[in-house]
Amino acid sequence: MVLAPPPAPAIEEAPLISNGFVYRLTAVVALLAVLTVAISIGGRWLGQRISLGGHTDDTKVFTVTVGEDTLRLAANTIRFPSERSDGSTERVDLYLTWPQMQGYNEAARLSFNDVSQSSSLIFLQFTQSTMSRDMSGRLAPIYSHLIEGDPFAGPHGLTAHRLRADAGYTNEVLLTAPRPGKPDYVVRCVLPSTPDKATSGDCQRDVHLGKDLTVLYRFSSGLLGDWDHIDAAIQTFVESRLAEQPAASTGAPATDG
Repeated sequence: MVLAPPPAPAIEEAPLISNGFVYRLTAVVALLAVLTVAISIGGRWLGQRISLGGHTDDTKVFTVTVGEDTLRLAANTIRFPSERSDGSTERVDLYLTWPQMQGYNEAARLSFNDVSQSSSLIFLQFTQSTMSRDMSGRLAPIYSHLIEGDPFAGPHGLTAHRLRADAGYTNEVLLTAPRPGKPDYVVRCVLPSTPDKATSGDCQRDVHLGKDLTVLYRFSSGLLGDWDHIDAAIQTFVESRLAEQPAASTGAPATDG
């Protein structure tokens, strides 16, 4: 009698892809999706930051104190990101479009980003006064002793005076103009040989405003035709942003009547 071989043991077929692998693959895909979204959002944010190049169109107002004067300044008028904060500081730098007297915005983007189109900007620096006289006040006691040669006709009705090179004013001329009821207008410029060589800051002037504030402002010699309007606009801009200081208490008790 021939015995039949024993039956072969049943072989369990394992799935080609385990549940654990599926879970891990799903987690990886989900993580990649999250990373893709994050990169997309972050890329847009970073791209916007790069395109702004340190500028901001935010109009949030900061309260900044320089010496004895407190000003309320919009963020988009403050030139450097490190200066866009509340509190006391030794100086704050601004930039404004002319003639709008506005800070950075999308419509004026090229003026802020393209050097060849920045001649329409005015740059301002606020510091506490270290001299008792501003530029107009220094004409007679200081600048008059640094002038050499005869005055000559300057641009836009201004009178030009050459300054001695040994006084530290190389290539600069002093431009002046009388103003009824006010001290003479005075500005220092490096006048270009041709108008197309003017820079965005080849003229500078400083004025005293507020309690003890020196406002130094620079602008292109191409804007000299508006010298009187620029000076008046800067005074209006600054004075409208000076915060009123509370009156100092005398310590005396209040009395009725």
